[in-house]
Amino acid sequence: MTQQLAAKEPTADQIADQQIYKQMGVTDEEYAKVCGFLGRKPNYVEIGVFSVMWSEHCSYKNSKPVLRRFPTSGPRVLMGPGEGAGIVDIGDNQAVVFKIESHNHPSAVEPYQGAATGVGGIIRDIFSMGARPVASLNSLRFGKLTNDRVKYLFENVVSGIAGYGNCIGIPTVGGEIMFDESYEGNPLVNAMCVGIIDHDKIQRGVAQGIGNPVFYVGPATGRDGIHGATFASEEISEESEERRSAVQVGDPFMEKLVLEACLDLINSGIVVGIQDMGAAGLTCSSSEMASKAGNGIELYLDEVPQREEGMTPYEMMLSESQERMLFVVKPEHEEQANAIFARWGLQCYKVGKVTNDGRLRLIHKGEEVGNMPVTALVDECPQYNKPSKEPAYYAEQGQIDTTRYAEVTDLNEALEKVLASPTVASKEWVYNQYDYMVRTSTVVRPGSDAAVVQVPGTRKGLAMTTDCNGRYVYLDPEVGGKIALAEAARNVVCSGAEPLAITDNLNFGSPEKPEIFWQLEKAVDGMSEACRKLDTPVIGGNVSLYNENAKGAIYPTPVVGMVGLVADIDNHLTTQGFKNEGDVIVLLGDTKAELGGSEFQYVIHGVTEGRPPQIDLDVEKALLGTVLDAIRKGFVASAHDLSDGGLATALAESCISGRLGASVNFTTELRSDFALFSESQSRILLSVPAGKKDTLLALTSANGVPAQVLGTVGGSDLSIQVNGKSAVQSPVAKLEKVWKDAIPCLMKS
Repeated sequence: MTQQLAAKEPTADQIADQQIYKQMGVTDEEYAKVCGFLGRKPNYVEIGVFSVMWSEHCSYKNSKPVLRRFPTSGPRVLMGPGEGAGIVDIGDNQAVVFKIESHNHPSAVEPYQGAATGVGGIIRDIFSMGARPVASLNSLRFGKLTNDRVKYLFENVVSGIAGYGNCIGIPTVGGEIMFDESYEGNPLVNAMCVGIIDHDKIQRGVAQGIGNPVFYVGPATGRDGIHGATFASEEISEESEERRSAVQVGDPFMEKLVLEACLDLINSGIVVGIQDMGAAGLTCSSSEMASKAGNGIELYLDEVPQREEGMTPYEMMLSESQERMLFVVKPEHEEQANAIFARWGLQCYKVGKVTNDGRLRLIHKGEEVGNMPVTALVDECPQYNKPSKEPAYYAEQGQIDTTRYAEVTDLNEALEKVLASPTVASKEWVYNQYDYMVRTSTVVRPGSDAAVVQVPGTRKGLAMTTDCNGRYVYLDPEVGGKIALAEAARNVVCSGAEPLAITDNLNFGSPEKPEIFWQLEKAVDGMSEACRKLDTPVIGGNVSLYNENAKGAIYPTPVVGMVGLVADIDNHLTTQGFKNEGDVIVLLGDTKAELGGSEFQYVIHGVTEGRPPQIDLDVEKALLGTVLDAIRKGFVASAHDLSDGGLATALAESCISGRLGASVNFTTELRSDFALFSESQSRILLSVPAGKKDTLLALTSANGVPAQVLGTVGGSDLSIQVNGKSAVQSPVAKLEKVWKDAIPCLMKS
């Protein structure tokens, strides 16, 4: 459609009379507001610019009222939401920079490039702040791996992440994947990046200094990605396959050059403002930079490098071609900026200047083809308080008794089935495609509770994780939101780190449906409460709505990306694997009969129903503080949080990771299958040297944290008794084979 219209674009009258603006996602009411801001009817390029800036993807017009509920400040927060990424102090004049963003819709229609450019985009967000990216993570959701289309999407998304990250030389160190029918046809591809920066190098995307030149750097602009922002703000349908042109094409080798050149530019001290051209491309970067400074920008579109002939102003402004940046310097620094980019084999182009009129002016072939108030584009976007309604299913699920299932007596078989579930099974098939050791700063590799990367030149480490259980959030959004935050904190603490802050990616269905908007509100309420209780403010993130398929909305999936600080990687670092024969295994926390939304319920009983496990945030906080204290005092050999699959799965994973067996006896009032596979919250499995057992128990008692000695590490079998009766008896090697072979076998079948 874009190329056909390039020859003869509709006039302002035709746009109004034929309601062409609706094809761009603009409503009648919004069109009227645009006319009011302009004092006239918009032309084609102007309505295109407004349509992308007012899309949900860029403006958060449906979600911003809800996002204001998040706590966003704290003693360590140097920069919260509003810039390319959030920044948190880690001491010694250093800070960690991180953010997570989605590329769901592009990955649904073009999985390799959709995932690859998602990685590229989030990396640019980090180095646009002046930070050196040190690690990438991801959070992925797919349908069942028995479906050929799902296998295709899964394989190509993973290849796209690997292809981009490996080529640019940033290690992909962690993540999580869940498989469920809910995500059929609408996979979730959330990419997170973490960087390190000195306080005095922090940049902002501001167009300051009247008359200062505006520069473009990166590859030429093409027709790929046009209207990518609006594509991300609508439901996927049968017609979505025709929207492949809305998916960008990435070049990691170019991004590597742009990254290094931009960091050189920033280190030179001449940058006034810098921002990447992400969603909505040149439109969003220019208007946002002007808005933050309270200024305007005049763009000379003939100076924009173009990859294709005859590109129109509309196409140039809306293209989302990758690896492009916009920056501002003072006139006296133009030559120095050009020289820096020339050293990297790049050219930067002067495409505009900062003005004092608060307008975004577009000049093409000597004519003004666009003139819009910046505040209208950025600050005065429409905002909607969508109707919210508790869905009927919520009350129905609350009446379901999840303890009514017939008792499972073959618990060896049950454990193997849970371990073979793709959600629980080893993700080596995935992360072995990633270069997770490049730059040699990875201390804890993928496969433990959280990845850990060393802060160069120090003994400090950054622990990082992504977490969310969409089944929990579906069954009870508020409780599920709390659990997503708490599980992330548990993973970080189990690695010996103090949780610092979070970034979030709120993946939900259509906000036009009151029941979906209710899910969003409740999940944010739960997350916000947990953030306040655990002192982990939200420093940035992303909202991805309209995630639907033919059967309805995906499970609400508010992914939490958390970073924590390891004070001393030599003495305060732990992993999930058992370490030494004779170590004592201790379970912290209470186990209840809570199967709602569990992997055991899904795999063994074939349903997702009831209420999820409940969580007491005061109990969670006491647990986290106790475990972190124990790790820092040096008497914890291993730590592993209990999540998907419960106690039996956690024991198996600790045995497999440590290549050691264990002999345990769990004393409980619960049925054996409930005891081993319940997913009760606020539980962590520790192993400690025998001589430190009493010290640990004294600490847990003093802090009011329940603790039970289960047994010891040793041998080559996992032996689990419940109340003295054998429940699981299996060689660790057998369990490891089941766990490791599951995904490769499904991909080959």
